[in-house]
Amino acid sequence: MLSDREFEDWCRRLCLPETTKELVQKIRNSEPVRKVGGGRKNVCGSYPSRKMGKTIQFESHKVELPAIVEYENDEDVLEYYDQPIRLSLSFHSLSGRCVVTSHTPDFWVMRRNSAGFEEWKASERLKILARKQPTRYQQSEEGRWHAPPAEMKVQAMGLYYYLRTDLEINWIAYQNYQFLQGYFNQENTVKKEVRKTVVECINANPGVTLKELLESTNTDWADDIYALIGTKQIYVDLKAVALNEPEKVHLFSSQEMASTYDLIIAQKTSARIASGQRIDVAIGSTLVWDGKSWCVIQIGDTKIALQSENELIGLTHANFDALIAQKEIIHIQPLSAKTTDIWEQIKCASSEDLAVANYRYKVIEPYLHGSPPINSSVPERTVRSWKSKYHQALNNYGWGYIGLLPNRGKKGNRVDRFSPDTWEFIDQIIEQHYENLKQRGKLATYGILVREWEKAGKTDPCPSRITFCKRINQREKVGQTRHRQGSRAAYQKSPFYHELTLSTPIHGSRPFEICHIDHTELDIELVCSRTGRPLGRPWATILIDAFSRRIFAIYLTFDPPSYRSCMMVLRICVQRFGRFPETLVMDNGVEFGSIYFETLLAAFSCTKKQRPSASPRFGSLIERFFGTSNTEFFYNLKGNTQITKQVRLVNKTNNPKVQAVWTLPELYEYFCKYAYVIYDSREHPALGMSPNAAFTKGVNQSGMRYGQKILDDENFKIFTLPSTAKGSAKVIPRLGIKINYIYYWSIDDSFLNPEVESTQVQVRYDPFDVGTAYAYVKGNWVRCISEYYSSLQGHSEKEIRLISIELRQQKNQYNQKIAIRAKELAQYLESAEAQEVLQTQRLHDLAATDLRDLIYKNGRKQTSSTLTQCPVDSDEAISTEEVSQTHQLNTSAIELGKIQAYSQEELWQ
Repeated sequence: MLSDREFEDWCRRLCLPETTKELVQKIRNSEPVRKVGGGRKNVCGSYPSRKMGKTIQFESHKVELPAIVEYENDEDVLEYYDQPIRLSLSFHSLSGRCVVTSHTPDFWVMRRNSAGFEEWKASERLKILARKQPTRYQQSEEGRWHAPPAEMKVQAMGLYYYLRTDLEINWIAYQNYQFLQGYFNQENTVKKEVRKTVVECINANPGVTLKELLESTNTDWADDIYALIGTKQIYVDLKAVALNEPEKVHLFSSQEMASTYDLIIAQKTSARIASGQRIDVAIGSTLVWDGKSWCVIQIGDTKIALQSENELIGLTHANFDALIAQKEIIHIQPLSAKTTDIWEQIKCASSEDLAVANYRYKVIEPYLHGSPPINSSVPERTVRSWKSKYHQALNNYGWGYIGLLPNRGKKGNRVDRFSPDTWEFIDQIIEQHYENLKQRGKLATYGILVREWEKAGKTDPCPSRITFCKRINQREKVGQTRHRQGSRAAYQKSPFYHELTLSTPIHGSRPFEICHIDHTELDIELVCSRTGRPLGRPWATILIDAFSRRIFAIYLTFDPPSYRSCMMVLRICVQRFGRFPETLVMDNGVEFGSIYFETLLAAFSCTKKQRPSASPRFGSLIERFFGTSNTEFFYNLKGNTQITKQVRLVNKTNNPKVQAVWTLPELYEYFCKYAYVIYDSREHPALGMSPNAAFTKGVNQSGMRYGQKILDDENFKIFTLPSTAKGSAKVIPRLGIKINYIYYWSIDDSFLNPEVESTQVQVRYDPFDVGTAYAYVKGNWVRCISEYYSSLQGHSEKEIRLISIELRQQKNQYNQKIAIRAKELAQYLESAEAQEVLQTQRLHDLAATDLRDLIYKNGRKQTSSTLTQCPVDSDEAISTEEVSQTHQLNTSAIELGKIQAYSQEELWQ
């Protein structure tokens, strides 16, 4: 960001008026004027900006997020801000009425020599808006979009307003910037000997591919090579080729060397083509010959050079091999009108039509060369007809093969029985009486059609019921279902992604790039290990890697989803792998929208993406694991709740609450064994390999990324603790810091220091133990204990919340936000009444404490030696008795069908 002096110099250089300068300063010092939402289809979120030192909101991960990444890596962009200001715009509607509306541009962008507002929209969306509001959205002859009302509004202030579309996004550059995200600030991490060796190798072999360099050097050098690319010490055209395809990435010592190399290759290629030599050109590359650029594609074994990508229409069918002479490379000049017609006919032909044309061509080919076969099974008259059609097409198009297409789709009577007005009348009846929430049947709606037909006095015969029903079935299904049953029912009929394009960010290109986090209530009843009392069904929080489908972390608790579960699952991820996800995909749960959670993600440069409401397909990976774990694991355990899905079948004998024998820590151990070992080492149908193998392969190719490693120490655990809304607290002399109405004092008496008294310090509190908090004093985190530590120690934040509600109810002030003092909390905790009110919650907290002790006890030792091991022998089984004795998971596999739960005696004795 610019300093005050740099900002003044920038305003002076752009000659901004004083009023504009004040507006810019207001935007720079203010928060966004609105909080974005993804709507029904868009994935919204926040991006941790290195350039701005804050999170930037985006409403779409296909339009605005790539724009943010572009700003982030564009040296011309000095600063940028999301949702900066509300503009009042006026324009005329289609009816001529003057419309005044409030508009918030997506971004305010400060460039070196200009500044203004930039609004990003999908190009297809803009076409729809231009039809509805032609005076507000317009497209120039050059294809650039404009918003005249907004442009006129800001031009008087010396600013610009750009309407930009997703067509301007360079998706290859976007992927590369995301790939190099962890290497941009790693100048000093590359070893000198590695840099020297790599640069010498590139200088000796200009244009060497990244794959060749990775294979020829030490396997541990991948991170250093990517760091050299990210810090621009070696040159790669990041806008032309994706780094996740190393066989296509050419490396150079500088941009000038890359330009020289391209020129030399182009000259050599032109010389070889001109001399008739056969050349080997990479598919998808561009070559220069005869002063023109040619795009190279492949059909079968034949390579074809075309002059533009628009000429690729119709050239992807496998049967086109018969259309092209067997040459290594063919040059097709810019398409004429006749040639365009040829490709249109080929594109419209079905596979059956092409098969018929290929057969006919094989039959008449000997006749065309003057050597007809002696014995032919095809009648001579038929051969003459085919030859005639071939020669006629040859004269008309220059390609006789077109005449051999049967064109079956054009045969028969193609005249519609009903006029367009009749179909319009029928569609109106369907829209008004069938496609609504009344959900009328087709027969009832047809009766309305007959009635309205007679009322309208139409002389034409009314369509039959069968024709009417066919018309209903031909209408768009998603919209029809939305009108009849609502948006959630329509979502089930919406199409899946059937094509992966550069703009379709599905599952990432490497481990940790995209991770999904979600909660589910497990289908099993648990009991207390101390009392045997049923505790209900636990909640599981899962973190899964989208690229490798590997389960990074699992956390179980009896509490409903909260930021505490999110905190623990991220702790476990760092404990196991020493890494933090780069992008975290989640639903719209309240726990994901807390300030604490967003601050935690921003601190570790994690992009937050929230999938649309009621759209489980956006989280299909983790939703699928929930279903798989139920059928393969939980439904094999005693006390599972399958029977409760048929409530009438439940009785005292088969009730899961009676059958329950598993405790929370024991279930966690077995679930970890299943997820971290068995599921991790079994071949995944979508990958063709195990998640562990996919993870290892991805890490080896994309680098270990040591610059993103996180040390799992006490400081990290404290950092993951929540803070107050303010984030800091004042050190009050003789009392300490006040957090959630409770005073805490430092255990080392650092609050007695005169330099610390009456100052603001950063604070964190432990949600699992309200008796303990932490304060950042003079560069160190200091543990603090509450004023009633003996009474509050070990009690969770949720338990204290329940106490506060109970005390407010006793005071008849349940709906008032009054402060409950620490003394009142301590007295209530020690009372007999609290034993009854909080009994269930205390048992839940005790089980959760045992589980956390198990996690911290095993720690790095368990994750490095046991849980991350892949080889599993499915024929070996581990008994539950052995687990109860050792309380350790070993590398033997669980045979899920033979798991036996603990007996009552083993549990309670």
